[in-house]
Amino acid sequence: MAQWHGVSKRKRTGGRRTFARGKRKFEIASEKQLAFVGEGKRKHYRIRGKNKRVRILAARSINVSDSKTGKSQVAKIQTVVESPANPNYVRRNVLTRGSVVETDLGLVRVTSRPGQHGVLNGERL
Repeated sequence: MAQWHGVSKRKRTGGRRTFARGKRKFEIASEKQLAFVGEGKRKHYRIRGKNKRVRILAARSINVSDSKTGKSQVAKIQTVVESPANPNYVRRNVLTRGSVVETDLGLVRVTSRPGQHGVLNGERL
């Protein structure tokens, strides 16, 4: 279900606020789409202003950059080890920004936003 990002009907004190207008379409957020570890799958969205956004629904590989050597390479994701967004995401293998994943190159922290950017980048720990 979509989430409304408008002003609350209640004041801080608990009293009711009177509105001069109703809800608007641009105040409604898009549905939450989580990125999982699995066979590569992407979804294209049309966003406001007829712009496009690509979301990762599932990914098997990650672009890993090593800050010490300055080189990048592609690694296969095995599982999610840690997730600061939600501890339950570790069990469900959900990829978010900041989550630590185990790859064939070792532990990697996700630096991109898979639901926003459409790519999966990370840095070696």
